[in-house]
Amino acid sequence: MSTTRVPPTEITGPLGWLVKTMGRRMMGEVPESAGVMWHHPAVFKDLMGLGRKSEKWGRLDENLSVYASMAAAAEVGCSACLDYHYFMTRHKHLDEAKAREVPRWRSSDVFTPTERRVMEYAEAMCQIPVAVTDEMSAALLDDLGPAGLIELTTKVGLMNATARSNIALGIRSQEFAASCGLPPLASRPATDPAGQPNVTAHPVAG
Repeated sequence: MSTTRVPPTEITGPLGWLVKTMGRRMMGEVPESAGVMWHHPAVFKDLMGLGRKSEKWGRLDENLSVYASMAAAAEVGCSACLDYHYFMTRHKHLDEAKAREVPRWRSSDVFTPTERRVMEYAEAMCQIPVAVTDEMSAALLDDLGPAGLIELTTKVGLMNATARSNIALGIRSQEFAASCGLPPLASRPATDPAGQPNVTAHPVAG
C-alpha cells in the first residue's frame, strides 16, 4: 500500500510506456515516484529532461557529483534520493564502497580532502540559512576551477529541491540498491561533529 501523500496514478500513453520500460529495465520495477509525478506529465518530463541534461555538463568528476548529491540528500533527509544515487553508482561503474560511506563521511577515513570539501559544501548549501563560507568556496575554486564549482553548486541546488519535494510528497526509498545486492548504506550519526543532535539523522537500508 502506498505511503505517498499523493496516490500514484496509472502511467499511460507512449511516453508512459517508455517510462515503465526504462524503469523496469534499470531498476527491476517502476518507481512509485513516477506514478506520483505522472499526475502532471509535463512536470515529470521536464524534470527528467533537466536531470539527463545535467549529467552531460561534464565539468565535475562523476564520483564527486554523486557524493555531493548524496551528502545533500542525507542533510535534508531524503531516503529515496540516497537510495537512488547509491543504486546508480553500480549502474555507472563508480566507487560503490565510498558511496555507501557518504552518510557518515565526517567520521569515515575513505575520502580524500577534496571529496570532504565537496560534501561539506553540499551540506552547507542545504542548511537554513545557507551556511556556505568564503573559505569553503575559495578552497573548492582551487580544487575544481570556476566551471567545476558552478556545476557542483547547481547540482546540489537541484538535489536540495528534489529531496525536499520527495519528502513533502511522502516519497520514500524503495530499496533499489538492496535489490541489486549492494550492502546497506552507512547510517548517519546521531550527533554532528560538535556533539549536537543531528535532526536529519536516520538509518538508510540499501
